[in-house]
Amino acid sequence: MLPFIKITSSFYIPTYTLIISLVYCFCLWYLIKRAKKKRYDIKITLDLALIFMIAGFVGARLFHVFYEAPQYYKVHPLDILKIWRGGFVFYGGAITIALSFIWFLKSKKQPLLYWADLWAPVLAIGYGLGRLACFFNGCCYGKVCSLPWAVHFPGTPHPELARHPTQLYATAWGLLNFALLITLESLKVKRKPGDLFFLWLFIHAIGRLMMEHFRDDDRGQFILNLSISSWISLGLIVLSLGYWIFYRRTQKNFIH
Repeated sequence: MLPFIKITSSFYIPTYTLIISLVYCFCLWYLIKRAKKKRYDIKITLDLALIFMIAGFVGARLFHVFYEAPQYYKVHPLDILKIWRGGFVFYGGAITIALSFIWFLKSKKQPLLYWADLWAPVLAIGYGLGRLACFFNGCCYGKVCSLPWAVHFPGTPHPELARHPTQLYATAWGLLNFALLITLESLKVKRKPGDLFFLWLFIHAIGRLMMEHFRDDDRGQFILNLSISSWISLGLIVLSLGYWIFYRRTQKNFIH
């Protein structure tokens, strides 16, 4: 693991923060490139990117603080500000981003699914690359195993035991999701507003559900032996299927 990059004897850069920042910059560049190519409104695109950064950061952090480790932060409230240590929950950020996007796009009288499709590949590759930050930080680790690619994580209860590198599994899944979306988009077949987004959502939720099976870090409270992230993933799978089975038939065909 490499939680910090040493610059000088007294100056270190948190690897987690560095990777997340670089991934955001890359995704912003890619998002703008997609928006220009597909003739989306660039001003609205940039507004959404700013909302994404703020809402995602706040939601992901607060979900970690109030759900995963509330007792710890009651004793150490100032540690809430120590973001370089990690401590972000993807679904917490996703919820605040979704609500913020819906509010903003509704206020601008913009079609939600039209914009959701623009973001789908960006979300896929952003999630995949972002999990590298978790790997180098040593958080979100997996269960003990004896596989050839098992990794030792110093911050675990038993650092001498090798574990599933679940962060890298998530990276691979995110990149595969991205490749599939880009491939389907390039085929120029007839599709409807929301097709790309709900395909991404379905594949992502399936992958996250599988990753939860291998995770061994603190997952917060469990309900019926499932973590809250597992329950959210199941809900997203149902939502995606609902779109494909019921809502999609009401939309018009389009290629964009």
